[in-house]
Order: sequence, then C-alpha cells, then structure tokens
Amino acid sequence: MKERIVILGAGESGTGAALLANAKGYDVFVSEQGQIKEKYKKELEQEGIAYEEGYHTEAKILNASLVIKSPGISDKAEIIRKIKSLLIPVIDEIEFASRYTDAKIIAITGTNGKTTTTLLTYHLMKEAGCNVALAGNVGFSMARQVAQKKYEWYVLELSSFQLDGTTTFKPTIGILLNITPDHLDRYEYTMQKYVDSKFRLIQNMEGQHHFIYYADDRVIAAEVAKRKSIANTIELSLSATSKALAHFDGKKMSFGFAESFSIDQADTTLKGPHNLINTMAAVSAVHVAGVPLDQIRSGLKTFVNAPHRLESVASINGVEFVNDSKATNVDSVVYALGSFDQPLIWIAGGVDKGNDYSLIEDAVKKKVRVLICLGKDNDKLKKAFGDVVGTIKETQSVSSLVRMALEEAQRGDVVLLSPACASFDLFKNYEDRGDQFRSAVLELKKEIENTDVVRS
Repeated sequence: MKERIVILGAGESGTGAALLANAKGYDVFVSEQGQIKEKYKKELEQEGIAYEEGYHTEAKILNASLVIKSPGISDKAEIIRKIKSLLIPVIDEIEFASRYTDAKIIAITGTNGKTTTTLLTYHLMKEAGCNVALAGNVGFSMARQVAQKKYEWYVLELSSFQLDGTTTFKPTIGILLNITPDHLDRYEYTMQKYVDSKFRLIQNMEGQHHFIYYADDRVIAAEVAKRKSIANTIELSLSATSKALAHFDGKKMSFGFAESFSIDQADTTLKGPHNLINTMAAVSAVHVAGVPLDQIRSGLKTFVNAPHRLESVASINGVEFVNDSKATNVDSVVYALGSFDQPLIWIAGGVDKGNDYSLIEDAVKKKVRVLICLGKDNDKLKKAFGDVVGTIKETQSVSSLVRMALEEAQRGDVVLLSPACASFDLFKNYEDRGDQFRSAVLELKKEIENTDVVRS
C-alpha cells in the first residue's frame, strides 16, 4: 500500500510538492481551502492527482502519514491542530524537496533584503555558468524543479514560516541578513520565538558548511554568542574598524578571503547602505561556492533588481520617481531613506503593523521636505511627523498622488514611495500598489512630454 501524503494549499509551493510526491510514487491528495488557480488545476489533473477546493475534508486529511502545508497556513489553524494531535508530521515544501536532491543549497533569510540578496546571488551564479535554480519565495517551487530537472545548486529565499517547517534541511551556505520585529502575531508576540525561527537556518549545518551573517545586527550577534555553530562563519560589517571577513572600509567593500579583494559600490547596480550588506553577503556566498572573481565583478555590473525595491521608475522635469512599495515596515524605510542624498517627497501609509516611527524621525527630519500619506487612516503618520515635516498632504488616489508629488517637488528632488505599511486598505498587495504607482508615473511623464511637444 502506497504511503499517503496530504498537501494543504495548492499554490506554487503546494502544487510543486504534489508533483514531486507523485513522481516519487506516493498516494497524493491536495486540499485547498480557497479556490485553486486554473493553471494549477490543470497540472494536477494532467498528473492524475486528487484534489479538493473550497474546504478541507478531515476524513481525507487525517489519514495521512505526512502532511506538507503551505507556509501561509498558521500552526494555530484548526486543521493543523487536529493533524498534530494525531502525531502526523507536518513539514514545508522546502523540507520535502531537499530530501530528494543532492544539490548544494545557498539559503538566504532575514527580515529585510532577502529577495534582493537571493536574486543577486542567483544572478552571479547563473552568469558564471553554474547549473543553478532559483526557488523558495521567488521563482518556481523547489519541489517542482527537483521533480523536473537535476541541478547542481539551488539558491533559496526563505521566510521564517518556511524555516518553521524544516527538520532535516541542511544548506551548504546559509545567509542571515538581519532580524527586526515582524510577523510577531505568528510567534505569540514573542521576539525570541521569531529569532529561533530564523536560526533554524543553521540547526543542521556541519563543519564543511558556511554561515554568513551581518555581525552589526545586535539581535543576531547576541544569538550567535549564545549558540554553538559547527559551520564556518563569515561575518559581514559596515564598520571600517571591523575585523569581519567582509566589511565596508568607508570607501569599498573589502573581502579578506585567502584571495583578498575589494569592490566599489559604484561598480554595482545597487545603491544604499543596506545594499552593501546584501552585496557583501551575495559575493561572499558565490566566492565560497567557487565563482571566479572576474566573473563576480562582471555579474555585479549587469544585475537588475526585482520590481518594487528602490526601483527607479522615471524622471519628470528633473524629479526622480522611485518605487519602493515592498517597504512594508519601518526597518525597510530606514534603508530607503539612507539610499538618497537628495531632498525627498516621501509617500507613506497603508495598514499600520504597530510601527514605531521614532526610529526614522531623525532621517525624516534631515531628508524629507514633503510627506504624502496614501491610506485610509493616516492619523498615526500625521501625528508622528506633524512637527517634523513642513508639509503633509494625503490622498487615496494614485493618479492624484503622483501629480501632487510633482507639484511639490523641485528639480533634483526624489519622489519616494516607501510606505512602511501593508497595502491591504487600498490595494490587493504591495505589488499592486507598486504597479499602480509605476503606471501613474509613466502616464504622467507621457502626458507632460506630449504637452511639451505641442507647445514647441
């Protein structure tokens, strides 16, 4: 009799897990409480994989020998409680996929900067000709790719939710960028539980593995001091006096490997102090992975970051519009504000996640000329910065937002959408918010340029 695997959630992660489990000969059943996208239904049907949508049928779930759940499903969900009460193991798709590949893995986590670092690491590996796949929170699911093709390397972006579902997962190279309060509702509002989740990254590492971490992060530094790691450690630092293997000496990123070298941030496509950390992490990882230095330097010059992350959209009348819609917490905005020397028209607002705006008060006072609030309830923002920013305006329309910003801006200013908040009051998600902002900026640019042509 075939061993039964039940998969909860039929998005990219769940469908990928189903394809791999089916390929390995398991009796597979997929249960999705919402509606399954047509493209995933088609795949499941083509492979003859049984599924349900709109509800969870307990009789078809609680007889599993293993459950693979979507990272978005909380352990507090009733169906998960019942599964665990029966001592049925519950894991994540990443854990499942890693059991069926002998590929080496670079795994990247942190509260902020994960996606940029993951994409840069993958880009450097790919450009160097490595047989590498991208997975986790970006790209296709790891399980899908394990089922369909053999790779030598995987570069994974991992959230704390995904790490929570790992037991034997063992990356070859692990990167921990930072830890600041986030998603604490999933961790009983206990910071240590969130920290423990992030450190699951290194729980199974061995002597031949490498752990790369940002040593200036006080939470990480304190936790590293408490824990024993068998892996080789590579510290990152922005301090010019640091003895970290990779650090910023005030002018260049300096790497003290057996082959020591330095890289100027101007020779990369990323700007801002937070991207120094991301770049040092990616460079350290691929260097350890064996990518030659000349190919690292070449790849750094051709990298294009994902949308909504300090994405330069357009310049209108000498004013640059930047889309940083992914900045859904205050810590992300710290990085964004630190990336510009020009005066800022700052766009913020949305669903507040318990933000402490005092963390950015000094930076806002120094750099922001105008704050435009984009949200349904802007009272907290207005109260926090009423005595800090000279001009505060608000709107719920993206079209009027970009016009308002351009009216307030002076030549040489930057209009920065870096909300510090979730997007669900006015938008589907942060991507929708960023897409609407980009479209509105480009439409306004086109309109102004056409007007100038007519006048000429």
